[in-house]
Amino acid sequence: MKSLKIFLAAAGLALISAPAVAQLASNDAQDFLDAVQKRDGNKATNLIQTHPTVIDTKDGKGDTSLIVVIRAGDRDWTGFMLRNHADPNMQGAGGDTPLIAAAKSGFDEAAPWLLGLGAKVDGTNRAGETPLIIAVQQRDARLVKILLDAGADPDHTDNVAGYSARDYATRDTRARDILKLINDKKPKGGSVAAK
Repeated sequence: MKSLKIFLAAAGLALISAPAVAQLASNDAQDFLDAVQKRDGNKATNLIQTHPTVIDTKDGKGDTSLIVVIRAGDRDWTGFMLRNHADPNMQGAGGDTPLIAAAKSGFDEAAPWLLGLGAKVDGTNRAGETPLIIAVQQRDARLVKILLDAGADPDHTDNVAGYSARDYATRDTRARDILKLINDKKPKGGSVAAK
């Protein structure tokens, strides 16, 4: 009977301390986001060293800290995040991946870094858009080439209009150079798909 009382007392303490642990983790996450926002590398580094998972903290909008610095086009902090093992595929608000965030913000330089660390070249957001679809819509020929060279599928369709990167390039008369890049890239199976 005494051991049952001790067990119940220990279980009760564990339940009481669980919110305190969650609060501590929440405070670390917010402290990390604040450090990134204030560009405080020392504080961010210390938090990562004591709590490595804090690197993938999401802000109030649902974006990871990596996506936040990519959207800002911040080379230094993007490098910092990636060197500290931020997940290159973790989705943020709207399901955007870091590679999609780079495409939307025109931060082409981040694409090879992300791809080199395992970012999925055809990862999609909730709208089914791939980084290549976004790059075509942005008329970003440099990024289109980077993504095609990394194996992006120009025929993957989105969920919104049902169009692929090839379709968007075909429909945009100002994107003839991009359409040429897409058509010149041979699919893995051989000849260019007719569409």
